[in-house]
Amino acid sequence: MTDLSQFQPDRQVSVREAFGIDSDMTVPAFSERDDHVPEVDTVYRFNPDVTLAILAGFTRNRRVMVQGLHGTGKSTHLEQVAARLNWPCVRVNLDGHISRLDLVGKDAIVLRDGQQVTEFQEGIVPWALQRPVALIFDEYDAGRPDVMFVIQRILERDGKFTLLDQNRVIRPHPSFRLFATSNTVGLGNLSGMYHGTQVLNQAQIDRWNIVATLNYLPAEEEVAIVLARVPGKNNDLGRSLIRSMVAVAELTRKGFATGDISLLMSPRTVITWAENCEIFRNPALAFRLSFLNKCDESERAIVAEYYQRCFGEELDESWMREAGRH
Repeated sequence: MTDLSQFQPDRQVSVREAFGIDSDMTVPAFSERDDHVPEVDTVYRFNPDVTLAILAGFTRNRRVMVQGLHGTGKSTHLEQVAARLNWPCVRVNLDGHISRLDLVGKDAIVLRDGQQVTEFQEGIVPWALQRPVALIFDEYDAGRPDVMFVIQRILERDGKFTLLDQNRVIRPHPSFRLFATSNTVGLGNLSGMYHGTQVLNQAQIDRWNIVATLNYLPAEEEVAIVLARVPGKNNDLGRSLIRSMVAVAELTRKGFATGDISLLMSPRTVITWAENCEIFRNPALAFRLSFLNKCDESERAIVAEYYQRCFGEELDESWMREAGRH
């Protein structure tokens, strides 16, 4: 990895100019891009409240957690803010395979002058702490308890980190920043949607300075995002089609909220549906392949009704006969 330890933000960016948000706030940024800086997505649409929360993290060194349902773009939101600041960014997904040793480091056998020697190799936490890096912990509420207690040590205001094996104390780089994304707010899998999430230690949740919630966008904004991703649909017929697709997605979200169905369509799924429409040239077939086949068989008739209400036509009758047998 590139040595970033000597880099410092060297300019100020206007929030109004860079993010299109009505604010006089300015944010520190880098003039030069590094390999760790995410690519800028020119069509990305920023949520003003969440963006300001993330920018507070970069400007004031606040620990920011972005919480929300899947597909709302939590990780992408963080990356796109970092991309416009040219701020190096590293994402770590806290799945069940990430261990304490992955974060802290471990002894490894390496070759030195043709000889095998044991050498300590830093994990991602000490590496990032010493550099101007935005470290993002994805799926924060799915982390193992031993991993979470490692993270808790760098959530304090001074954030000093002790490598016990090395008898060394690491002080954070002035431009180190810490973020996280989560589907829940540390209360566990209450909805049944997010298997594998944990009930988090409330003392740790309390150490996050800012918790922002990213919800699904209004319908017209979601339509605009889908059209930006699938420009082939940016015509009168295509826009009408995308509006109907977003309407179906909204019905699944309402159906999930009332307990009628156990799976909802995220904006990511709508984009996938639109992309598959470009492949199959058949909205009904693309719908089945993108979402319907993921649903529980007992709920597919309800979801098919959502489609019928928004598109004014039934799904393929042969499929409906097959569904009726279950």
